[in-house]
Amino acid sequence: MKGWLRLLGAFAGLLCAVAGALAQGTFPSQPVHIFVPYPPGGAVDIIARTLGDELGRRWNQSIVVENRPGAGGVIASQALVKSPADGYTLILVAAGHALNPYFYAKMPYGFEDFTPICLIGSAPNILLVPANSPYKTLADMLADARARPGQLSYGHAGNGTSPHLAGELLKALTKVDIAAVPYKGGAPSLTDLMGGHIPMTFNNIPESIAQIRAGTVRALGVTTATRSPVLPDVPTIAETVPGYDTGVWWAVLAPAGLPADIRDKLAKDLAEVVKTPAVKNRLVDLGAAPIGSSPQEAAAFIKAEYEKWGPIIKAAGIKAE
Repeated sequence: MKGWLRLLGAFAGLLCAVAGALAQGTFPSQPVHIFVPYPPGGAVDIIARTLGDELGRRWNQSIVVENRPGAGGVIASQALVKSPADGYTLILVAAGHALNPYFYAKMPYGFEDFTPICLIGSAPNILLVPANSPYKTLADMLADARARPGQLSYGHAGNGTSPHLAGELLKALTKVDIAAVPYKGGAPSLTDLMGGHIPMTFNNIPESIAQIRAGTVRALGVTTATRSPVLPDVPTIAETVPGYDTGVWWAVLAPAGLPADIRDKLAKDLAEVVKTPAVKNRLVDLGAAPIGSSPQEAAAFIKAEYEKWGPIIKAAGIKAE
């Protein structure tokens, strides 16, 4: 009798193993949810829906994009880490994900509560001046800033936003004294720039490219280490300030504890989807460069972003609005 029981137990274990392998082999076998930490219509939402369309076709499954805005992405991220680690709940985060621990005194989760899957893409911000500005180059502006410390200012989209951090990184690397002027978004900052109320602003490409092309503002430099394919004639800030490199980026994450085979399948499929014409062209329309990384590269990048910005954020005394 004991021999039969052992045999039945072994058979049951084999069935479970086969069932598990089949389930994983057919992943996903039900709708996949992607949380978006921001309202509909923004860049993160657009990218998530574009990814969802392509993944849905590839997997023959529904991809449900859920907007869960609030607290700089903390609300959506908290919902994700409470979800099952089975690959059916993901999140598309932006650059602020790596920096929120500096902005909020208490966080309901840590980096260890996530499984990084894939870096999707990155895009620069741009340093802009009015069309009639005396600054023709970044070097012109920096020379004036050094000659008149504390008398210049730059506008940005709000405390802790990527345009704000772009300005603080420039100050940190060049040791210039320029005041930061927060606005409630990039558009009001751009309006004040064109109205002559501020001498410069950091802004993103989608909000400012029409004004650049119309000639109402002048772009002095893009913030990433390489030039933007959308504005190839605009130099990088790094061409004047070596080591300068920052921008907006997006990554797909899952809860901690995700099985490695599901993680790797998600990463492979996302990396391939990023290279499809629909996703690639949409990213380029947003002024972004497609990436499509491995999980290991995504994890290393997020860690590096956290470590890079800590001293700058602390020195500038930036807190969440």
